[in-house]
Amino acid sequence: MTSSPFPMLPTDPRIRHYTDGHIRSLLAEVQERGRKFGLIFPSADTDQTIDGRVLVRFNTAPASTLLNLLVLLLDAERDSPCDS
Repeated sequence: MTSSPFPMLPTDPRIRHYTDGHIRSLLAEVQERGRKFGLIFPSADTDQTIDGRVLVRFNTAPASTLLNLLVLLLDAERDSPCDS
């Protein structure tokens, strides 16, 4: 996943290529990476699919919100000093 200067919009056509399984994997990655920053989403899960877009269950956010959050976490990891 590459960083972009602009967040992904819910209407981005690329979102339609993410399946329920893809989104579940990304949720697991957000859970893992977010933990070190104190971000915990215990009930986050996939919800329904509307107009070909999988929704994520933290207030039925679109998958683009999940992808944008993951990009922010990856950027934060890159910018933080190593713990070794």
